[in-house]
Amino acid sequence: MKIRKGFHMGLTDTLARIPKILEANLNALLDKAEDPAKMIDQMLIDYKRDLADVKRDTAAVMADVKMAEKKLADCDADIARKQKAAENALKAGNEDDARTLLAAKQTAEVTRQSLAANLELAQKNAQMMQDGYNKLVRNIEELEQRKDVAKAKISMAKAQESINKTAAKANSAVNFEAFNKYEEKADRMLAEANASAELDEQTVTAESLTEKYTSAGDSASVDDELAALKAKLGM
Repeated sequence: MKIRKGFHMGLTDTLARIPKILEANLNALLDKAEDPAKMIDQMLIDYKRDLADVKRDTAAVMADVKMAEKKLADCDADIARKQKAAENALKAGNEDDARTLLAAKQTAEVTRQSLAANLELAQKNAQMMQDGYNKLVRNIEELEQRKDVAKAKISMAKAQESINKTAAKANSAVNFEAFNKYEEKADRMLAEANASAELDEQTVTAESLTEKYTSAGDSASVDDELAALKAKLGM
């Protein structure tokens, strides 16, 4: 069996590049992306497409192993048959036939060496492909988990950005300096009103004085009249 060495060398190069792609700095890529969430999804789509290619190639190499195993088994069976036939020919007294069969067996044994080498190469390629495939599967699963975390962080960042923008708008919309002036003016107006009330309570008017002294005079006249009445009655 002829192993497709060029084909497998190409697969080796592909598998060698996969870890480098998967180990790229995801954070650096996200920093450059306009929409990090979409970029994460696109990266996973690309990786899963690569995974499908590697799976197909791995299956092809594993099929090569099965074919190599069958060819080697068939060769071993052929060698055994020729050995048995040579023994039977010799027992039957046909030495020439035995010689011919042994020569054919030796040719098959040379072929077996080539088949065994091909099987070993196919097995190595298959193992390499399986290891690469399994690594890619694990890395994609890890990225799936990191995707959820990254998307959650992106959502939080967008929410915080929205809050910051809203707060900035609120701060810019309120003129605190003008508000302070209005508040100061209101305090002053209240102070003036209270002061005016206090002045009203303390103000002495002519009318209030008239009332004060008029009332006092009335009280004095009553006393005089009472004293006169007592004198008249001899009291």
